Amino acid sequence: MNSRYTDLAMDTREFITHSPEETIALGWTLVELLTPPKIVLLRGDLGAGKTTLVKGIAAGFRAAAEDDVTSPTFTLVHEYRGPAANLYHIDLYRVDTPRQLETLGLDDLISENSVLLIEWGEKFPRFVRERDLEIVLERVSENERRIRLISDRG
Repeated sequence: MNSRYTDLAMDTREFITHSPEETIALGWTLVELLTPPKIVLLRGDLGAGKTTLVKGIAAGFRAAAEDDVTSPTFTLVHEYRGPAANLYHIDLYRVDTPRQLETLGLDDLISENSVLLIEWGEKFPRFVRERDLEIVLERVSENERRIRLISDRG
């Protein structure tokens, strides 16, 4: 992979990818950081590459083929079961209130072998507090992405 890796601080790492394929490949490499249980916030504008990154993470966990991973924009939650982890790709873009969030039953998904990958989770302070890792994707150009991993915990 031709991405540039920069160590910004003890708790932040930055990557630059130059294509969707490199973003997927980065997802594969992140699997070692995502030992369950984990709550991961995926932040970035529409089209920033959040689902593209999840394609690599799901494939890296052997939970789904890259082509089988799609955005959960309308279904809100996609589940991918792998031998080492159950991945839940969650999209809260259309969820506006704590009551709507409650009806999703996300607490029931948290277990010893689960990884919750939550898009738009920053809308709810609870997920900002409880997250183990935050991945921020920024569109630099049509294909180039700046991807930052931010963690409070060791």
